[in-house]
Amino acid sequence: MVNRGIRGATTVTRNEEIDILHETVVLLREIVERNDVIAEDICSVWITMTADLDATFPARAIREIEGWEMVPLMCSTEIPVKGSLPQCIRLMVQVNTDKSQREIQHVYLNEAQRLRPDLSQSKS
Repeated sequence: MVNRGIRGATTVTRNEEIDILHETVVLLREIVERNDVIAEDICSVWITMTADLDATFPARAIREIEGWEMVPLMCSTEIPVKGSLPQCIRLMVQVNTDKSQREIQHVYLNEAQRLRPDLSQSKS
């Protein structure tokens, strides 16, 4: 078993607590489903948001998911690069797995699909 990083990103249309929490959960659940992982396999989740999002901590949404209470979570602000995608939430999920790098399914939702069109795909 090795440790792999699973990337994910999504966007919100408003800097509102409910939107940030909802889209964080949608993104995490999609990462978990596409990669067939459970919370016990997760080492940690690194969460970043662009500076224009400050209504809440997105980790709150993950901590409220049953079975995720003990998963280490860390929030940070994304580097403010000129012209970068606004209102964006990113996850880096560190997971213990037997999967190869090529088997890992990274998830980009909403406007974040523009970040990595090569990795963005519709749910099969």
